[in-house]
Amino acid sequence: MDKLILQRICELEQMGEGIPFALLTILSTKGSTPRKAGATMLMERTGRTFGTIGGGCGEAEVKQRALMAMDEQTCCIHRVNMVNDVAAEEGMVCGGIMEVFIQVFPGSSCP
Repeated sequence: MDKLILQRICELEQMGEGIPFALLTILSTKGSTPRKAGATMLMERTGRTFGTIGGGCGEAEVKQRALMAMDEQTCCIHRVNMVNDVAAEEGMVCGGIMEVFIQVFPGSSCP
């Protein structure tokens, strides 16, 4: 995991203000994808991010799902399909599929 992401997680935990965030981790990929399994990105409820899981339309799609997961306070796996014609029309030119685990942290657990 990126040092900047770990640093920000520690900062959020130390603030003790209950700032929700999500850790997005690519679990698996098939075909051509911008990043591979293990790539991570931290996303705060405000939309601020640290790191990347590939950028572009695929990352934007996962960010939207992460916001929903934070609202629902549930973790989930989101599948991004960059293979079909719709994906090509949206600018997803990689041609692969990636599964991303969205792990939600509702806020600081530190006293």
